[in-house]
Amino acid sequence: MREELRPKLVGARVKRVEDPRLLTGQGSFADDYRPAGMVHVALLRSAYPHARLLRIDTAAARSMAGVVAVFTGDELAEAARPMVATSKMKDYRATAMPMLARGKVRYVGEPVAAVVAASRYIAEDAARRINVDYAPLPAASDPLRAAEASAPLLHEEVRSNIVLSREFARGDAAAAMAAAPLRVGARFRFRRKAVLALENRCYLGDYHRGRRELTLYSATQVPGIVRDALSELMAMPEHLIRVVAADVGGGFGGKASVYPEELLVAVLARRLGRPVKYASDRLEDLLSTSQAFDEIVDAELGVANDGTIAALTAEVVGDVGAYSIYPWTAALEPVQVVSFLPGPYRMPNYRGRVRGVATPKAPLGPYRGVGRPVAAFVMERLIDMAARRLGIDPLAMRRQNFVAAEEFPYRTGSGIIWDRAGFAECLTAVRVALDYDALRRWQKEARAAGRWIGIGFASYAELTGIGSKIPAAPGMPVNTGTETATLRIDPSGSVTAIFGVASHGQGLETTLAQVVADELGVRLEDVRIVQGDTAGRAYTTGTYASRSAVLAGGAGKLAAAALREKVLRAAAHLLEAHVDDLVAEGSRVAIRGTDRSLSFREIARSVYLQFGRMPPELQEELEATKLYDPQFGTTSSATHAAVVEIDPETFDVRVLRYVVAEDCGRVINPMIVDGQVHGGVAQGIGAALLEELVYDGEGQLLSGSLMDYLVPSAAEIPPMEVIHIEAESPTTLGGFRGMGEGGTIGAPAAIANAVTDALAPLGIEVTELPVTPERLYRLVEAARRKE
Repeated sequence: MREELRPKLVGARVKRVEDPRLLTGQGSFADDYRPAGMVHVALLRSAYPHARLLRIDTAAARSMAGVVAVFTGDELAEAARPMVATSKMKDYRATAMPMLARGKVRYVGEPVAAVVAASRYIAEDAARRINVDYAPLPAASDPLRAAEASAPLLHEEVRSNIVLSREFARGDAAAAMAAAPLRVGARFRFRRKAVLALENRCYLGDYHRGRRELTLYSATQVPGIVRDALSELMAMPEHLIRVVAADVGGGFGGKASVYPEELLVAVLARRLGRPVKYASDRLEDLLSTSQAFDEIVDAELGVANDGTIAALTAEVVGDVGAYSIYPWTAALEPVQVVSFLPGPYRMPNYRGRVRGVATPKAPLGPYRGVGRPVAAFVMERLIDMAARRLGIDPLAMRRQNFVAAEEFPYRTGSGIIWDRAGFAECLTAVRVALDYDALRRWQKEARAAGRWIGIGFASYAELTGIGSKIPAAPGMPVNTGTETATLRIDPSGSVTAIFGVASHGQGLETTLAQVVADELGVRLEDVRIVQGDTAGRAYTTGTYASRSAVLAGGAGKLAAAALREKVLRAAAHLLEAHVDDLVAEGSRVAIRGTDRSLSFREIARSVYLQFGRMPPELQEELEATKLYDPQFGTTSSATHAAVVEIDPETFDVRVLRYVVAEDCGRVINPMIVDGQVHGGVAQGIGAALLEELVYDGEGQLLSGSLMDYLVPSAAEIPPMEVIHIEAESPTTLGGFRGMGEGGTIGAPAAIANAVTDALAPLGIEVTELPVTPERLYRLVEAARRKE
């Protein structure tokens, strides 16, 4: 029966169903909830990167009119346990993150005291009246200095600032490197970056004393993980906790962790018996939201004279900030760098070592791409460096070393398995789209005219839709590999599909409705997606790691198939036909080859309103729940190409053209995929050229506002060409692959290679991002002095 049907929605450019609500100001964000009796909390944050807390005097704040209460860390110590991100990974040392600082502070912006007041204005004014006596302590902001044995310790109980280390090895990298005819390498640096979502973090805790129920409205990507954390830290059963993330204005990983402020409003709501809201401002967001990247990578690539890769080695130092982010741990970002460093290439010999070093900065956490932007930057720069030394075209060298189709599934040097992907197909598509040979001729003519034009490429592979066999973070004892969908049809024939994922801009209400509607045989407008709410979910986590299309899509397909069978059985009874003769399409069930049919509404009303007339075997609700586990995950890949021009007077870099060929398996909605690629590339351009959280040597943030922290505007983002290579995944239901992070992974590397190509006549190699005008000026001046 189903073989005769063709999907009409999956693969179609369907307009996002959530957009009318969001574009007309009718969204429901955390700050939109204003229950009766609500009070506001403001935080006094540390102005010191590292200091002892000697005394906190709150008397003046408590005496202000409109102040409800003032709390310090010691006063709330018994209300909840500190957050400790545990891991089974060897050589990992957990660091406890308090709700409010106790004993000492470890970064500028760490919460020290909380003021609860009738308005945010009163709370802010009162917070300024709190007097804190600090005893400043030495601080080592530079991770290399912090890793030294003589460096001041942030966590004395750990007895070192090195809080994690790990090594991956395959073959004999040292011997292969020593024997390689050509070795290229450098110290690479990817500087610290802010997440900078459009909506700042916001939380509202509401506790009902009579029912002993806690509801948290949160700007989070992971309502299920937050619920689990609150249950554990506050010693409350999970069935009394509900976490709601209705509409979220961007997340990008920065809202995928549990924060002290989130726990704080829940604790205060329970203690005060009234709703408590915290809404951060942009300065607080830059100071205290988890930050991205910040790795130093000493890497070397050994190649044969014909360009074949022989070996890769890397020593990585990751600056993980002051605490291990909950629940992902400090290992998440730096370990992913060495895990994904070999990329889509055959790598017979590999050794990658990583150390995570605590420094007095806001914690390092997940950010769109998690480790892979850094890994791609380093690997793709090495590929171009080797190609230039050997006189090989950079595209040819990539193609020569790609894992070939017949080699899939392929185990990388770090143990990751690429199931199957369109590595070569993506590269070929980009070459054709660029008209590559003609582009190189134009570049040569432009250079002859004095223009600094560069062409750069980046190819990468990532693991998406990770199942239960692989933790999303190294050694993290949290199941992130399953997703459950519940579908039900009500008497009106309408379909409600409930998922544990939480959309923060991806268009999940549209794409999941497309999957469900196709599988169930109903119209898109008859499907309502419920997401971002833990109510009624026994276990869920949220949205992160490019998992929603794969896991929620798979669960939705399974549940829809099970529900469709129930509908067909009921319809067969009502139509007096055999199930195999029925077809469900367009919210109707028909007998093939006839004009006899029933609508889903007619079937549902018969089932529910005439329940007693149905045969015993059909006396069941039209509802199905299914869990999906893809076990290991699937490979997504892409090739990016950037054409840039550098102004030789101002050293401003302008991106003239950008092309992406990506393989995310079967595309559910090409329009939404294009939007995800565009947004990811825009963030990647920011990381490559502009965005940097600058700290001084002791840990003071110097770029704490949007006056100093530069993000790309529409003027800096070029038109993009996006090509879809639909190599359907052989390991996931529907053939779907994740794709939400790819734009951010490939863009920094492609732009770094393009800038280097533009500067090739000067012999300059870009090894540090962002490559700002100041850094370019210094590189060019240094090269000219050598001439």
